Amino acid sequence: MNPATLSSSLSSLFPPGAVAAELREAGNPELLLPAEAMYLGRAVPKRVQEFTAGRLCARRALAEFGMVDFPIKVADDRQPIWPDSMVGSITHTASFCAAVAAERLRTGGLGLDSEVVGDVNPGIWSSICVPFETAWVRSLPASEHAAAVTLIFSAKEAFYKCQYPVVREHLNFHDARVEAVAWGATDGAFRIHATRSIRIAKYSALPMQGRYLYHEGFVTAGMGLAAAAGSAQ
Repeated sequence: MNPATLSSSLSSLFPPGAVAAELREAGNPELLLPAEAMYLGRAVPKRVQEFTAGRLCARRALAEFGMVDFPIKVADDRQPIWPDSMVGSITHTASFCAAVAAERLRTGGLGLDSEVVGDVNPGIWSSICVPFETAWVRSLPASEHAAAVTLIFSAKEAFYKCQYPVVREHLNFHDARVEAVAWGATDGAFRIHATRSIRIAKYSALPMQGRYLYHEGFVTAGMGLAAAAGSAQ
């Protein structure tokens, strides 16, 4: 039996029609389908558990669309391979994993990312934040710095995951900046602004908006593209 459960709170981070599932325990590799287990190779136990948890969450979300036990394989670029009619995204961090899926006819792309608040080492903040973001973080009370930087990191990861399957462009952290909307709530919105010309701008107006949620020591960010953007593929 698949231990992953549906999550209405995570689903709310995405456009209507998206379904999210989560798992708060290590994934049991015995629950992998043979077509998924073949990708494990000599992976260390932690990676095996994370990979398994991600597949379990993805399959639980797909089951809501009538796709039961669909194996989530791995593409050459390490991206999960979703059913042709679906788009989706997977995230995993310490003791928490989640996935989201939606029909391609309704959603062009999805990006989901969860991070432990405070896990982003201050030593790499400058490699994550552009000057606009650094100035915003410094304007906040010191007690909020870790949460703000973790949101920036998670929001960019969600955006990158969302746009990559559509336009196949590799981006780095300084190619976009995050604008938090109405900062201070446990859940809210963020906007992604490009700092240079990027491919996704041809298919989706910028800035793009996503949503975030702080929960149980994590911050989770989600972003969805309109169905028309998926025509870039």
